[in-house]
Amino acid sequence: MSKNRFTLLAAVHVFLIQDDHVLLLRRHNTGYQDGNYSVLAGHLDGGEDVIQAAQREVLEEGGVTVPYDHFSMVGVMHRQSGDERIDFFLTAHDWEGEITNMEPHKCDELSWHPLNQLPDNTIPYIKRAIDNYRNERSFDIVGFQ
Repeated sequence: MSKNRFTLLAAVHVFLIQDDHVLLLRRHNTGYQDGNYSVLAGHLDGGEDVIQAAQREVLEEGGVTVPYDHFSMVGVMHRQSGDERIDFFLTAHDWEGEITNMEPHKCDELSWHPLNQLPDNTIPYIKRAIDNYRNERSFDIVGFQ
């Protein structure tokens, strides 16, 4: 009898930062946290490293290109939220192109917000991750008893 090996979902979340503001997107028509703010993010597809996944997501969702070496890893979160996940948080302070909502069917707003004044309807773990970034806390565990 073979035993199935435990697996984790892995995702990247990108904080595009400009003048102490972070780019947030408001989720729309996705079935998950619709109406709440998040950051450019997505699951790793496999066959790509974390930074390549971040590059892909920033281009797919925000329409901009961030060179590989312009990302900084700022946090990792081990999170229990229905299922168990590992979230990687990266920052980028410069990019090529103009930020554009590339997925209007999933996002009804892209907007800049002060890092220290996030909207009340920011997804809680995203708010916590941004607070961790502001406080230079690079690792966190969320949702476990």
